[in-house]
Amino acid sequence: MFDRVTTLQQQFAADDARRAALDYLLQAWEEAILDGIDGDCVANAALFAAFKELVATYGEEPVARFAERLPERVRNGEFTLQGMHQ
Repeated sequence: MFDRVTTLQQQFAADDARRAALDYLLQAWEEAILDGIDGDCVANAALFAAFKELVATYGEEPVARFAERLPERVRNGEFTLQGMHQ
């Protein structure tokens, strides 16, 4: 039981950290847009920075396997906000 509680606490902490990280990124994104930088430029820079960090953390092959699954995830709407399907 203790292990389950500890695991749940760790998951909640990780979720909180992810939400905080996303908030930081969204704030920086908004600032860049307000400064006149195109959204697609910000998106490309964010993807580059994200993949650079993932490769540094996990290595090239695991990140390549992760990236191989992205087309399916995009097509399944995982990155689409509700009501924004094109």
